[in-house]
Amino acid sequence: MSLNEKQERFAQAYILHRNAKEAAKAAGYTSNSGQALANQGHRLIHNDEVKERIEELENNLETNVDVIAEIETQYAYAKSNGHTNSAIKALELLSRVRGAKSGKDIDMSPEGLEANIVETLQMLGKKKVMGFVKKCKF
Repeated sequence: MSLNEKQERFAQAYILHRNAKEAAKAAGYTSNSGQALANQGHRLIHNDEVKERIEELENNLETNVDVIAEIETQYAYAKSNGHTNSAIKALELLSRVRGAKSGKDIDMSPEGLEANIVETLQMLGKKKVMGFVKKCKF
């Protein structure tokens, strides 16, 4: 495998960004338009040697990050700063990560479920919740 320097940087950046356009930009590819960067990223991500290098990097990827703790931190920040969409995304990720372990962390009692529903409604905000309620046919 013989990647040039920019291709190697692209492969490494792709591991971080998971977005071909952003990886192309981070690797130093330049353009007057975002579409040209997206096209360059698309070409690179479909290059067999680049794909092979990305797979190699993924297989050798090690991390010392406690993923659950990091996602919980991101959730807390998003929730406390009113970033509803980010908080919901963090909860989705936590659900996937925790779901891979077991469902034991989830309080399935009526009281626990009610507390989770109330917390979720508060995150969404009154306007959005009222919009949902109007859609219900009680």
